[in-house]
Amino acid sequence: MSTPTTSAPPHGTRRPPPTKAPPRRGRHPGRTGLRRALRRDWQLYSLAVLPLLFFLVFRYLPMLGNVIAFRRFEPGGSIFGEQWVGLRYVEMFLSDPTFWQVFRNTLWLGGLTLVFCFPIPIVLALLLNEVHRRSLKRFVQSVSYLPHFLSIVIVAGITLQMLATDGPVNHVLGWFGHDPIRFIQEPEWFRTVYVGSEIWQTAGWGTILYLAALTTIDEDLYEAARIDGAGRLQQIWHVTLPGIRPTMITLLILNVGTFMAVGFEKVLLLYNPLTHQTSDVISTYVYRTGVESNSFGYAAAIGLFEAIIGLVLITSANQLSRRTVGTSLW
Repeated sequence: MSTPTTSAPPHGTRRPPPTKAPPRRGRHPGRTGLRRALRRDWQLYSLAVLPLLFFLVFRYLPMLGNVIAFRRFEPGGSIFGEQWVGLRYVEMFLSDPTFWQVFRNTLWLGGLTLVFCFPIPIVLALLLNEVHRRSLKRFVQSVSYLPHFLSIVIVAGITLQMLATDGPVNHVLGWFGHDPIRFIQEPEWFRTVYVGSEIWQTAGWGTILYLAALTTIDEDLYEAARIDGAGRLQQIWHVTLPGIRPTMITLLILNVGTFMAVGFEKVLLLYNPLTHQTSDVISTYVYRTGVESNSFGYAAAIGLFEAIIGLVLITSANQLSRRTVGTSLW
């Protein structure tokens, strides 16, 4: 019995390309790829379960409570309020002079923190990158990183002890014939104390990100700059800074987003009734109004106002960054 044979195409002619079978209905290519990735790397994806649950329970579900900014809340009643009051609480805090003083204090502390705490890690990373002695570099890194691993309570306690009337700083001032300065009790010193402690605690940790970004810069760019006659400062300006610009822009956008959310814990631990004139910020005002005075609806309205401003700031910063330098978060 003979088997059928297929004749080869004539010489010089091309075989027609094989036709692809049409995709089966009911199966989306993206879904199939996602299922395959989940099946292959399920151990890695399982590590994201707890962080997602954390954000869901402690970040997103509490957003439902913002409704009491527009409803009258009574302790013991519904967690979503008892009666609709509209914009009554919004009108209350907009006409409250205490709120506007707190708002100005928040802008001052947020602006000073952004101006001083953002560039210092960049400068420190550039200086460490120029240090060739490894022992000195490691020592400076360890000393600058250490405050980040201390809790805010410890940082605030150290700050209060160092700046007390009989503390080490005033002892040093006394050696030069200067009278003791009440850093903790004087309102005009609070912003300096807060920003200084924030720099001490965060500068070293922020340096890590920039040092990691510096390792991604191609050494051939420095070699080309040296051939063109560029000095060290010119190399930093034309090679190093453009190389870490995406990291700088990303961190700047994130810092702008948290501009209004000035560190609640540290301010609460450092301030006192004598310094409320310059130290009271929106977060501490919301805490006193909501928790201590039981005005939950009024506090929720202020907190919602702060969140809206933060959303507008981070969105505007992202759009401005994308249009000017071509780098953005989304």
